[in-house]
Order: sequence, then structure tokens, then C-alpha cells
Amino acid sequence: MYLCIDLKSFYASCECVSRNLNSLTTNLVVADSSRGNGALCLAVSVNLKKLGVKNRCRLYEIPNNLNYIIARPRMSLYIKYSTYIYKIYLKYVAKEDIHPYSIDEMFLDLTNYMSFYKLNIYDLAKKIITEIYQKTGIKATCGIGSNLYLAKISLDILAKHDPNCIGYLDEEKYLKELSHHKPLTDFWQIASATALRLSKYNVYDMAGIRNLDYKYLFKEFGKNAEILLKHAYGLENVTIKDIKNYHSVNRSLSLSQILFRDYSYLEARLILKEMVETLILDLINECLVTASINLYIGYSNNTYQAFSKQKQIYKTNNLSSIMTNFLYLYDNYINKFGLIRQIGISLSKLDLEIYKDINLLSDLNKEEKEHNLLLTINKIKNKYGKNSLLKASNLLSFSTQKIRNELIGGHHE
Repeated sequence: MYLCIDLKSFYASCECVSRNLNSLTTNLVVADSSRGNGALCLAVSVNLKKLGVKNRCRLYEIPNNLNYIIARPRMSLYIKYSTYIYKIYLKYVAKEDIHPYSIDEMFLDLTNYMSFYKLNIYDLAKKIITEIYQKTGIKATCGIGSNLYLAKISLDILAKHDPNCIGYLDEEKYLKELSHHKPLTDFWQIASATALRLSKYNVYDMAGIRNLDYKYLFKEFGKNAEILLKHAYGLENVTIKDIKNYHSVNRSLSLSQILFRDYSYLEARLILKEMVETLILDLINECLVTASINLYIGYSNNTYQAFSKQKQIYKTNNLSSIMTNFLYLYDNYINKFGLIRQIGISLSKLDLEIYKDINLLSDLNKEEKEHNLLLTINKIKNKYGKNSLLKASNLLSFSTQKIRNELIGGHHE
């Protein structure tokens, strides 16, 4: 049996308990108000949700008649609480039987622990989430399932209706109670686009998926039809052990940012250079090389269409070479009159540094000196902090490097 435990309004709850406030009754949103009234709320407290405030809303969307606290995001605080709660899980199961789905959601495999605790699965789940609340003040909900998928579905659909915030599903109960549940988007891994494609065949629930002629399902979704069919029957073969043993064949490094205001062509060019330098330092730190780069540019309005361009290069981690290729994509494909609001870059087709290509047209001595310099920069930044070494351009008013070096996951510590 599996548990899927979710910490309710996690960021907001952390901010409440850190202020000695009740996480269930306090009105609080987590947002950076310095970004204006249109700032995105990363989390909304439990009580505000009850009052109709939607998660991930903008500040201006919150009704004016509500009194609430605005808490600036503090990622280091949320990591601290998440780590502490993870230690509570470790009191009950070994780390090999825990899969972190996100910072506030965990899967636990209790299959081999039931005889030890001499409790039924519902009471054991209740015991765990009660301890979390008693020790942290953060409320948790829990889904119980005979497989990982059913644990997640019982959390998302059933737990909210249980007085103890615990839901339970096995295959039989799933087929009996949720075959005609709507909308389909309530089910894990069914996005609105998938639901729309299914509606072309008059399919609006799990029973509809099971009854649809398989040839239409595979024609529409290809191999993903197998996952849809399995889940329509409440089946899932993947275990936590399988997840831990999985290693992706393809790996990439990426970096993106939404700018605080509209940037001109030249201003955004500097931001791109800063991002490339940051990503190459990460590449070198991991002793890797890349053979493919990708650039994404998003404009501030719909006048100009966002673009994403990829370029194949020889395997390298040389900053000058990779920078030249990124600037080539930027200078040749960007609309120089468009105002830019989003930049994303990625490095793919990664390989170990020992397999880098030798370009006979390059100055190998110069490349080696540059590589050694970047190694030294990494050592200094790792020891003294990312802002211990900055370029003069990083001090320009429109540069974001210094600010972003102080962020965790794109947010303030």
C-alpha cells in the first residue's frame, strides 16, 4: 500500500507558523509585493482558499474586502520545513521507500511495514499526518492507494471530503466510485489539452476511455494511449523502487528567467550573456560538455511571436565558443523592435568532459587558459558565495545577475 502526502498550502503555512500564527485560520498570501499589484501569489493560506481566493492568483484579483498578510517568498525557510518533515517520514519508513514528488508532496511505500506497526493503513496514515501537524503546525492531507496512481488520485479527489483529510482507493473502489467522475482534468496526468482531444470522441470520464475503440485511442495519443488505458482501469505497475532505479538517457542543463520589466534588444543581450556564463560554470563544475544549445525568447505582448531556436555544435564546454553560438541565434532571429520579457537557454546532448571534441581551428592554448580561469572562478564562488566575483557589467542598473545570485529557485531566501 502507498501513501501520497501533501502539505496544505505549504509556502503559506510555513509563513504562518514562522510568525506563530495558525496556518488554518490566518489570511496570508505568499507574493513579492515589490513586483507590483500584478505579482503572482505563489501560495494562498487554507482559510483564504475557503473564502474563494484561488491559488496562483494575482494580488489585484484578491477581493478588496479581505484583510490578509502579504509574505515575501523565502525559499530557504520552505526547504528547512520540508527537510524537517522528511525526517518525520524517516521515523516510519526507510528512505528507499520514500519518493519526493515535490517540496511539499511525498509518496511512501508502506507495503512492508504494516505488520510491524500493527495498525490498519488508514490509522497509520492518520498517525503520520497528525504528528506532522503537532510538530510543525502544518496541516497535511493524505491519499492511500494500492498503487502509486491510486494513492495520488485518492489524495487529489477523495481526501478533501474526508473529516481526517484522508482518502482511500483500490482498483475495485476506483472503478465503482470514479468511473463517471468529471471533469477528467481532476485525474493525475490528464491536462486540459488531453481532455479536449478526448472530447472529440465524446469521452468525458474514465468509463468513456475504457469503452472507446482502442484504434481511435492509439491513433490520437500513440504510445501514451497505453498510460491512459491503464489509468482508466486504476492500474499502475511502476513502484518507488523502479523510480529510484531509473536513469534518464538524455540529460540537459537549463536556465530561464522572467524579467521584471520589458527589456530592449541590447539590454536583453546582456542578460543572455550573464545566463550563458552562469550555465557554463555549472557545466564545468560537473565536468561535462554539450553538443546542442537552445535559445527561447518571449516578448512582452502578442505583437511579436516568441521563438525557440536550436543549434548543434561540437562537444565542448568552452565559454567563448558556446557564447558565440548563443549570440548568433540571438542576433539573427530576434526581432530587434520587440520588447523582451522572458529568456530561456538550455544545453543538451551532454557528455563527460573526457569526450569533448578537438577543433583543430581553435587556439587550444587559449581555450585551456580560459578553462582554468573558470575552474578558479567556480572554486571562489563555491567557497565565498556567487556574488564574491562579479563583472563590471553585472553592476549595471538593468543587470539581473547580482539579484538572481541571491535567489533560491528564482525566489528570495
